[in-house]
Amino acid sequence: MWVYRLGPELAKRMLLTGDLITGVEAKRIGLVLDAVPEAKLDSYVQQLAERISSVPRNQLLMQKVMINQAIEIQGLESTQRLATFFDGITRHSPEGVWFRNRATEKGFKQAVKERDSGEPIAPEVARKTWWSYLSSKL
Repeated sequence: MWVYRLGPELAKRMLLTGDLITGVEAKRIGLVLDAVPEAKLDSYVQQLAERISSVPRNQLLMQKVMINQAIEIQGLESTQRLATFFDGITRHSPEGVWFRNRATEKGFKQAVKERDSGEPIAPEVARKTWWSYLSSKL
């Protein structure tokens, strides 16, 4: 879904680096529509829900179906199916198993902190890339 919201370059940057962003930054790049301070969030959501509820249901339904159809034509369903397939593969890769074990051992927050640190994770189980294999032979 990220590629549809952010474009290919920014989606790759976010997904390949795991960079963290604020709500304000998410709004700026188009990942979310609004960034609302926590203290105002409940009233903001209530006002938005009331505004949407004032539109006749049949019009809400038709507009939602039309927009979803446009997204489906762009290939969203097949993209989501492929992403789900890859997610299953990565969870069972040596690195995915390492992460699950690390989260069990040290806690989820610590495992995420290590994963997002910018340092290689699971060096003892990570498979060498073709480039690193070739580089070691030179």
